[in-house]
This record gives sequence, C-alpha cells and structure tokens, in this order.
Amino acid sequence: MTDDSSPLPKISMAGASAVLLDAAGTVFADQVQERIWSVAEAMSGTDGVCETVPGVNNLLIVFDPVTTAPESIETRLVQFWRTGSARAHAGREIQVDVIYGGATGEDLALVAAFAGLTEEEVVHAHAAPVYSVAAVGALPGFIYLSGIDLRIARPRRDVPRMRVEKGTVMIGGPQAGIMPCTAPSGWHIIGRTDISMFDPSRMPPATLMPGDRLRFRIAGILA
Repeated sequence: MTDDSSPLPKISMAGASAVLLDAAGTVFADQVQERIWSVAEAMSGTDGVCETVPGVNNLLIVFDPVTTAPESIETRLVQFWRTGSARAHAGREIQVDVIYGGATGEDLALVAAFAGLTEEEVVHAHAAPVYSVAAVGALPGFIYLSGIDLRIARPRRDVPRMRVEKGTVMIGGPQAGIMPCTAPSGWHIIGRTDISMFDPSRMPPATLMPGDRLRFRIAGILA
C-alpha cells in the first residue's frame, strides 16, 4: 500500500475525452513507473474508460465523455494512486544483437567524448544493463528503456534529424531506445540492429510491452 500523505501526481484534462496523470519528477523513477502500470491496470475496463496509455512516468486515460464525467475519472485515479502499490510486471526478456559505431552509429564518438570514456567503454556500458521497457509510444512499437548507465546518458539533440533508419539503437537523455521505423528523431545514434520492433500483421504488433526486459549483445564495433 502507498502512503496517503504522499504527494499526488498532477492530474489534468488532455482534450475533451482524456485525463492525464503526470507523476514525472526531475529524473525517471522505476518505482513510479511500476505504480503507473498498476493504476493503468486498475483503471482499465472500469466504467466509461476506453483506453489506458502508460507513458514515461505518466498515464493517459481516454474515456467516453457522453457517459462519463472527467471528475469521475479523476476521483478514480486519485483512489487507485493512493491505494495501489508499485508492482513489477513479470514480462519477457529478449536479447538484441547490435553493431555499434561506424556509419550506422555516427554519434558514438560524441557520446564517448561527452561521457569522458572511450568508444569501446561506451559500448560495454550500453550493453551491460538489463533494461526494462518503461513505456511504448511516440511511434508504433517505440520502446522507452530504463536502466541505462547514467555515465552515457546525454541530453537529446537540439535539432532532430529528419531521417533516422529503422533498427537504429539510440540514447535519449536517461533512456535507450530502438527505432521501429524510419522517422525523425532527436536521439543520439550509436548502433544498428536487425530486430523488427513493430509488425501490423502480428498480434500483438509491438515486439515488446511495458514490463518486458531487454539485453543488448555486442555483435560488433565498427571504426
């Protein structure tokens, strides 16, 4: 159980048919994310709720405004946040092979210089943790991975690239990710993998879900 005296997250309207619970602090917190998953599970399927969308330390509740008042959603969110508990999900664990550096990892040297490490040290620091899928979103199948070695965390680019290829392995602030499709991105490119993160012909179409775990395996380091 949680402490009723603990601060509540910010709750606000997000359009006419959605409510956003924002529990994000100055840094990402795995325990907060686990509470987000717990509240999303509790809210899912309750009266008037159409969809629950966990984000990175936040939760979007989409509801039917014809049958349900937003105040009802907010009341339930407060209740579940107060009475719920952080609960890790027993997700799957997969291994992802990565070729680091070279033309498909063009920011590896920049990340190394920012961290004060060699490129090889950055690669080993990136591949060492067991990452947790905190959230899936932004793009279909895009995973926000927590657990990065904070030595290699780097703020996102001021100017996003207009084209980042599918399969690109990236660092964005204190999180790691993999591009599920070719699209713009402001994250830092350090490698490439062949794994398909999203396939609309599959069920479910996303390869990974919140609570799943991921290990990167070094398949090569290019100069």
